[in-house]
Amino acid sequence: MTRTRSDDLSAAFPATASHPASPLAACLLACVAAWAVAACQSAPSPRQEPGAAIEPAAASAPASDATVQPPTEAARASVVADAGLPQSRALEAPAPAAAASAEAPATPSPTEPGRYAQRADVARWVADASQRLQLDPAWVAQALGEARYQANVARAVLPFPAGTPKNWKVYRSRFVEPRRIKAARAFDQANTRWLQLAEERYGVPQQIIVGLIGVETIYGQQIGSWRALDALATLAFDYPSGAPRDRSPFFRNELEQFLLLCKEQGLRPQDPSSSYAGALGLPQFMPGSWRRWAIDFDGDGHIDLWRSPADAIGSVAHYLAEHGWQRAISTHYPVRIPADAQALGKLMAPDILPTFRPGQMRELGAHLPPAAYSHPGLLALVKLENGNAAPQYVAGTENFYAITRYNQSSMYAMAVIELGAAAAGR
Repeated sequence: MTRTRSDDLSAAFPATASHPASPLAACLLACVAAWAVAACQSAPSPRQEPGAAIEPAAASAPASDATVQPPTEAARASVVADAGLPQSRALEAPAPAAAASAEAPATPSPTEPGRYAQRADVARWVADASQRLQLDPAWVAQALGEARYQANVARAVLPFPAGTPKNWKVYRSRFVEPRRIKAARAFDQANTRWLQLAEERYGVPQQIIVGLIGVETIYGQQIGSWRALDALATLAFDYPSGAPRDRSPFFRNELEQFLLLCKEQGLRPQDPSSSYAGALGLPQFMPGSWRRWAIDFDGDGHIDLWRSPADAIGSVAHYLAEHGWQRAISTHYPVRIPADAQALGKLMAPDILPTFRPGQMRELGAHLPPAAYSHPGLLALVKLENGNAAPQYVAGTENFYAITRYNQSSMYAMAVIELGAAAAGR
């Protein structure tokens, strides 16, 4: 696509009676001159390193325990809440009329949501980011000038009401169900070559890759209907004050990564669609994760996570391998918990982080199958709550933990595992 550029700030933000010069334009006119002088005096600053992957811990998963990264508008709601949302928290982008009605008044205050072309804080960010990232300030300014605040995006990252029970059986029913299983088998059959190659190269079983992309977007059927620019700008500059913690620095970094990605891919920032958290493509990678871990698996010279199943497959396998996936070991084992409450508390204390040798779990009263005692690494006691019913438990391995680096929810990890197993007929 042809990227829209502006030769100068006056072209990007013309000062007319109907469109007075904005703080962003005024600030940038000054910063461009200063930046040009500095550029003549010294070499340009090095490009910033790609952002880190979405650590699932920062948010919850889609229908996850509350995925926060609506990676999928379905699967990563937990990440946002991060990196990426199943449809439990997914919200459709409002129609143009609805979006317009949500805009701020014509003369917003410096801290009023939206109207990014007129905000001094955004102007300062544009000046700083364009210099650090070696991007054309006018191009960055124009992009931010076209970003629109989305109130539904801001609401989507807020936590569920206090007391909302987690329920693994309900969560599972959203992802391990006939429609997704049928789509998973079709995806598997259509992409056998790439799935086999990914397993050979990275050690990640085909069924795990199939399960993950299925939970995220049903193989591209649900990649998100928000403009990524709007979602990221909203969360970067207007992160809701009612959230448990301010994640605006994370999203400002992801906005930077998104702009770099657009420049590298030849995209207009206004065009890509995403989840409400800014996650992109079949595997719902955040922009920083795309730039750091996505790969050109089909060898066509272009990384395309929207239209290339091969690139999505290879990128998912590469991501998991880089986050601790170990070849040829299980993801989890069945377990019976100890009757002693103190021992159970000790086993639960590390949460999903593998901490105990199988023998240590046995010493604390947990009962594992014989195969688990041959496991070469550490295990974690993972609790899957079922609302008011009794919870289920599994002993998670390093590979279970690796899946939670994609989305921190243990329910998300189990859904990925079980959807993949169902697709494989297991």
